[in-house]
Amino acid sequence: MAIAKRIFFFAVVNILVVLTLSISVSIISHFLGIELSGMGGLLILYSVLGMGGAFVSLFISKWMAKRAFGLQMLEARSQNPQERTLVEMVHRMAKQAGLKTMPEVGIYNSQEVNAFATGPSKNNSLVAVSSGLLNHMDADAVEGVIGHEVAHIANGDMVTLTLIQGIVNTVVLLVSRILATLVANALSGDREGGGSYWMQFGLYMAFQMILGILGTVVVNFFSRWREYRADAGGARYAGREKMISALRALSRNHEMYNEKDQAFASMKINGKTGTLAALFSTHPPLEQRIHRLEKSYR
Repeated sequence: MAIAKRIFFFAVVNILVVLTLSISVSIISHFLGIELSGMGGLLILYSVLGMGGAFVSLFISKWMAKRAFGLQMLEARSQNPQERTLVEMVHRMAKQAGLKTMPEVGIYNSQEVNAFATGPSKNNSLVAVSSGLLNHMDADAVEGVIGHEVAHIANGDMVTLTLIQGIVNTVVLLVSRILATLVANALSGDREGGGSYWMQFGLYMAFQMILGILGTVVVNFFSRWREYRADAGGARYAGREKMISALRALSRNHEMYNEKDQAFASMKINGKTGTLAALFSTHPPLEQRIHRLEKSYR
């Protein structure tokens, strides 16, 4: 279950939301006799659906994370010294980053070494870590991880990637509709009607799924770029050596555990360097991240 929860977690939510909206609009418009035609009208419709799907995913991201990971939310006045220290660490770095509202802090029970930040805005955010991360990392490395996650919030990465995802969604929906019509025309030989409604609908859904997967390549390109910025932010808030220590600790952990089981951790250990794996990776390889930090501070 742990693997299923974290594999493309927010991407899956986005795809499901967009598919649901798209299917609903298509079926309702068909049975009500509403004609969705004209490039301008389709662009407006699919912009609403595409951006809407992305932002719905963003708005429910904290709620989904709490339930999917079974997060235990921590308080600054916790009687547990480790929990209290973690909350104080997050809040201290959040103040350094200029956040007006402190992020919520949560922990979930898992042996994986993982941490993530999410939430609809800088002032409505969440930082979560796994028990495995706290158990397998020393204090300096944990501080580097927290600095990285706080930097994601301070940089507005959740909103930025949501906007990019929304644009990708819009293009996917529009291009899928065009391709479905063209292919239905060719298959049916009906240049006017473009084949039956259900033929077009089936093709539209198929193209939407295929192009949606390809669209993740674009989103992941920007995600990798934002990771470098978050590393720089982590170095700024926690210190360069602590940020590098965190990345090296993750690398050691990766060597200890099976790559398949660790491939989707939020701090991301990606041992695969092939072109295809790199295109679909949300994080750059660890050695590149460490090298960039070392180079920028020389």
